[in-house]
Amino acid sequence: MQQMAGTRHNPTHLDGVTILFSREQIAARVQEIGAQLSRDYAGQSLVLVGVLKGAAFFLSDLARAISLDCTFDFVALSSYGKSTKTSGAVKLIKDLDHPIGGRIVVLVEDILDTGITLSFLCKVLRQHNPRALVIATCLDKPSRRLERIDADYVCFTIENQFVVGYGMDFAERYRNLPDICLMPPNQHD
Repeated sequence: MQQMAGTRHNPTHLDGVTILFSREQIAARVQEIGAQLSRDYAGQSLVLVGVLKGAAFFLSDLARAISLDCTFDFVALSSYGKSTKTSGAVKLIKDLDHPIGGRIVVLVEDILDTGITLSFLCKVLRQHNPRALVIATCLDKPSRRLERIDADYVCFTIENQFVVGYGMDFAERYRNLPDICLMPPNQHD
């Protein structure tokens, strides 16, 4: 079925989820983070390292919001599988394609939750000897933190809520929602 020009398809109503942050709120906040990174590292180049698959949307938008020379790379890790709870065991599935030694690295994550995955990844990336390593996350959920780690750049801080959309998923579904949405508890337990 083709969508008529000027109408806005909102798949969130079809899936019974409610919007926590709209695409407009996300876009505005990503622009602010991009401008802040551009100011903080003026005159330098950055390497954005996205954590697949969830950070792909955020990294793409953030890269366009940064006015500096920047390249990007991706890593993939696993700690959740198809569950809503971390297993606690982190596995590196895909490593960097390009060297980051001596570079300013911005680790781009969709959500900083328990900190287990991000702590593991920071240790791995520091072994590559970057000049600087900072973390930019779309969402921060500090109430769930098990490891002592904080992001340097945060779009939104949320309570202990299960969210999907804008790259975040439940069992690989809902990543394509343009807004960040709350999943009803009965759909993800």
